[in-house]
Amino acid sequence: MNQKRTFGSILTILGIVGIIMGAMAFLGIGGLGVGKMNSWVPFVVGLIFFFAGINLVRTTSDRA
Repeated sequence: MNQKRTFGSILTILGIVGIIMGAMAFLGIGGLGVGKMNSWVPFVVGLIFFFAGINLVRTTSDRA
């Protein structure tokens, strides 16, 4: 597997985790202890990681 694709997959997974954490913090589920306004930070960082990872996986070509 290509290193760029691997890094893109890791970024995508981290992005999904960040989005879930931000949503849970916003809803007050899970006892994260973060305010409503501060819950946007992990959500936005998760979105950035998610779209960067998807873009990296999509634009990297396979060479056999």
